[in-house]
Amino acid sequence: MTSIFSKIIKGDIPSYKIAEDNNYYAFLDIFPLQKGHTLVIPKKEVDYIFDLSDDDYIGLMLFAKKVSEKIEKVIGCERVGLTVIGLEVPHAHIHLIPINKEKDMNFSSPKLKLSQKEFEKIAKEISEA
Repeated sequence: MTSIFSKIIKGDIPSYKIAEDNNYYAFLDIFPLQKGHTLVIPKKEVDYIFDLSDDDYIGLMLFAKKVSEKIEKVIGCERVGLTVIGLEVPHAHIHLIPINKEKDMNFSSPKLKLSQKEFEKIAKEISEA
């Protein structure tokens, strides 16, 4: 079954794209913990991150590193945290979250409510960084 992330990659579902290459795609999480909270995914549909081939796993991490550098330039944060949960969507993905303290990555915290204009502005600034 096609995941929601595969539909985003194909353009069937809109997203706030940050970066893309032939193998990977990064876009803003629509239920962010922090401004700039980004999801990084392989274009290849694989359910569990540790089921990726070694090359795809390394490629995903290197792509995420480039995206995190863009996030850090744009969002005022001390670091960009990385986490993999992988239960909510059956498609391997990484969360990149701008943080200033550990609790900024607490998934039990209320999610931010941003307007479409705010999402568009953040995505454009990070994409162009």
